[in-house]
Amino acid sequence: MKIHEYQARELLRGAGIPVPPGRAISSAEEAAGAFAEATSGQRSPLAVVKAQVFAGGRGKAGFVKLVKSADEATQAARFMLSNRMKSPQTPPEGLEVRKLLVATAADIADRHGGGKDEFYLAITTDRKSRRNVLIASREGGVEIEEVAKRNPAAILKVPLHPLLGLQPFQARQVAFGLGLAGKLVNQAAAIMLALSRLYVEKDCTLAEINPLVISPDAAGERRVLALDAKFNFDDNATFRHPELAALADHSEDNPAEVRAAAFGLTYIALDGTIGCLVNGAGLAMATMDTIKLHGGEPANFLDVGGSATEEAVTEAFSIILADARVKGVLVNIFGGIMRCDVIAQGIVNAARGFKNRDGSTGFKVPLVVRLEGTNVEAGRALLDKARTDIPTMQAATDLADAARRVCAAVK
Repeated sequence: MKIHEYQARELLRGAGIPVPPGRAISSAEEAAGAFAEATSGQRSPLAVVKAQVFAGGRGKAGFVKLVKSADEATQAARFMLSNRMKSPQTPPEGLEVRKLLVATAADIADRHGGGKDEFYLAITTDRKSRRNVLIASREGGVEIEEVAKRNPAAILKVPLHPLLGLQPFQARQVAFGLGLAGKLVNQAAAIMLALSRLYVEKDCTLAEINPLVISPDAAGERRVLALDAKFNFDDNATFRHPELAALADHSEDNPAEVRAAAFGLTYIALDGTIGCLVNGAGLAMATMDTIKLHGGEPANFLDVGGSATEEAVTEAFSIILADARVKGVLVNIFGGIMRCDVIAQGIVNAARGFKNRDGSTGFKVPLVVRLEGTNVEAGRALLDKARTDIPTMQAATDLADAARRVCAAVK
């Protein structure tokens, strides 16, 4: 699960991490008021208008703009809300912008030796070491992937203790490693420690501040500020955080994926013509590979999980066949705790009662079913018996046989 930048800023603020003032708007008419709030007390009003989408490259795409007046803020808001944002991180058709962040623009201090005092800071899980890790770099304001390719030595990594987490001495070492000195060391270390606590408390998979900057305040005192933030959360832990679940924005998600999640299904749309209904992620990957091996192209990844109930199978069929490109379906189920005869009956009932997009009932595209596991012979017998009223269905003996059959049927 992801949240937008304006929501991430509120999380940071709640954790005691300093961020510039700002608020989210959803219409151009709100921009003038938001600009006035963001620039209150400034001698030379300056604010930033930022599109709130789940994609990077906003600045280069023209969807982050510095504005000096309420009129400029309104014009920027009108442009962003009436155009789709396109960047290397968006689909070809771009993303619709529904919300904007209007925030106080921060003056970023010049760095000795040239450039601006911008840093990258994040905490994520290193799957190789199976530990959370703090990542920091002096090269903030750009994608960390680019820094890793161009100058990997510029990235600092500190593995965190699984029980104790980030320690104060580690945070100070990172601050020194970023070239900070004096009061800025303790300020940056406090931000790192707060981000570390937030990462664990909210069950994050990524907590990122980019850029973390050095900015002079009105009195000229240098301070550390977080200008942009990104959070990803573990979907399996959202039941513990209703306050986070309430922040979810599914407007940019694939509607079929959102629909599947509501039924406990894991669905990812692909570009092929053969729908896949499988129980287990590893088995689903093997199924897609075998389809490609026999000359077909999978239309989706769909994992119904270990239960594979009739209701879940029916919904899975509906989701798969909502894709007009699907010309055939392969069901690959391994019956472990769940018996194959029970699963087979669920598949038969779902196929018999399936409602097509044209309103008719019954399965019309080729349906190949492969069962293996407990009571497999009884399950196959049920499938064979049902072929009289489901003529498009056929049973396979193993995965390779199933892939051959469905590829041949589609061709």
